[in-house]
Amino acid sequence: SSRQALEQARVAVEELDDMKATAKRLEEENGDLRRQARQAEKEQRSLRSRAEGLQEERLLAEGQGLREQSQAQVARVASLEVSGGHGGHGGQC
Repeated sequence: SSRQALEQARVAVEELDDMKATAKRLEEENGDLRRQARQAEKEQRSLRSRAEGLQEERLLAEGQGLREQSQAQVARVASLEVSGGHGGHGGQC
């Protein structure tokens, strides 16, 4: 009976050691996953910042393009007025 109790105690100690080892391994995995998550968040912030910068550049480029189109349109209108548009507005004054 005491031999059986000793065997049960030995088995229980082995199971406890296995559980401790499993718990330690899971804690290490958890730490690794937390580090990976922090790194992913850092990369996400960096990518978001880069995307915002690129969008700003695109908007600036679009604005510059529209400005250039507008200036070209003004120049065309001005050249039309100079070349043949005197009879319309200027002659009636």
